[in-house]
Order: sequence, then C-alpha cells, then structure tokens
Amino acid sequence: MSGNELRAQAIASITNRKPVSTNPPRRLEDLWAKDVFSLAKMQECLPKSVFRSLQKTIKTGAPLDVSVADVVAVAMKDWAISKGALYYSHMFYPLTNATAEKHDGFISVQSDGTVISEFSGKVLVQGEPDGSSFPNGGIRSTFEARGYTAWDVTSPAFVMETDNGVTLFIPTVFVSWTGGSSR
Repeated sequence: MSGNELRAQAIASITNRKPVSTNPPRRLEDLWAKDVFSLAKMQECLPKSVFRSLQKTIKTGAPLDVSVADVVAVAMKDWAISKGALYYSHMFYPLTNATAEKHDGFISVQSDGTVISEFSGKVLVQGEPDGSSFPNGGIRSTFEARGYTAWDVTSPAFVMETDNGVTLFIPTVFVSWTGGSSR
C-alpha cells in the first residue's frame, strides 16, 4: 500500500469510529472534603445551640461543655458510620515527624456479652493512646507509660479508607501524664 492509501485508510477508520461513552467529570464541590466532618457538615448534623457552643469553643478557646461533646460525638459517629467506618482513631503527631494513633471500634461490650454501637463525648474529647491500662506483661509500669490525647476542635475529623477498612480519624494533641508533650 502506498502512503496515500494508508493515510486514507487511517482517516476512514477515524471518521467511522463509534464514539466512546465517557462519564462527565464530577464537580469539584462534590469531591472536595467529602470525607471531612467539616463545620458545614457539623452545622447540618447538630442542633443550632450545640453548633453555636462548639463554634464558640473553636473561635475563643472556651471550655467545651460535656453535654455538647456528647451530641457532637453521636453526630460524628453516625456520619462516619454512614461513610462505612467501623473504627475510630485519636491521631496525633509526636515530635518524631510521624503520626501516632490508637484504633478502637464503635462497639461496647455489655455485661450480657452483647455489643452496642457507642461513642460518647468523653471518648471523643479524651483518649488514652499509649494503652497503659492494657495488660503489659511486666514490660513497664503503667505510670511510666501514662498519657492522654485531647480532641483538637480546631482541626476537622475525617474518614479514610485503607485495606483494613474505613476509620474515623480524630485530630488530637498528646499530653504525657507529667504534662509534657510527646517526643
């Protein structure tokens, strides 16, 4: 075949080609922060008085009322579960340039052996990331490991999917039992 015949054949192939169906691009507004429990999502999920109280805490550093934390925790848990989360993690950044976290499930074992889905304001606001209350086999004394995380209300919680499932990540600050920050 000559060059002209090949060119004519290529043009015919292109013009007779069936169109390929494509999905229209998604709107950025539909993608941006879709897995973040943002202020806008909180405003949708929380009663007005609770949202206003939480905003006051975020803006002024006012203490967070326990009853507000309970309502926020339930809304955050329900939102995360609707995204497929089965677990939550109080995530913090020690001074080692890496993240640290302790994962827990949204379940609580009852005295009769059954479980219920539960996530309270107390659990949201303060965590125990070092597992110092877990049996440790004598590796170290509990008092040497004690530390706490406190919810950073200025940073939004988010869900992330990994090979292990979907987890709600709660940004926190770590404080040792002596009051020092993590190293």
